[in-house]
Amino acid sequence: MQKVYISSYLHYKIIFRNYIKDENMTDNHYISLTTYYGKELIPLSTILRIEAISNYSKLYFADGKTLVVSKVLQWFEEQLVNDFFIRVHRSHLINTVYISEYNKKGKQTIILKDNSFFQVARRKQSVVRRLLENAMTA
Repeated sequence: MQKVYISSYLHYKIIFRNYIKDENMTDNHYISLTTYYGKELIPLSTILRIEAISNYSKLYFADGKTLVVSKVLQWFEEQLVNDFFIRVHRSHLINTVYISEYNKKGKQTIILKDNSFFQVARRKQSVVRRLLENAMTA
């Protein structure tokens, strides 16, 4: 993933368009995060999933890279209040664009396009099932 800094905002729109993987995500779908290098604008279409690590979160990108930031997962959940990200477990927030398979039988699991899989928490199963069924019918 190419790093995009606030100081290069004019260049940002051109770079961002190269990252769009899904036509439903538009130019305003990005998140600004403070990292070691300063503020970075990260397109949501490049984020595969976000994992909670105590008071930090680890972002996994579609190109295989990762980024650890000092934000709790709840902060991301509040910022990403759209249909693209769902919280499937107390430690995982996933991008629905990258879901390749959803197993409803037994222990419900979600498999992403990078072959990572997650068990859906019992308390989240009905919400996840409803969101995914609504996404499939839309």
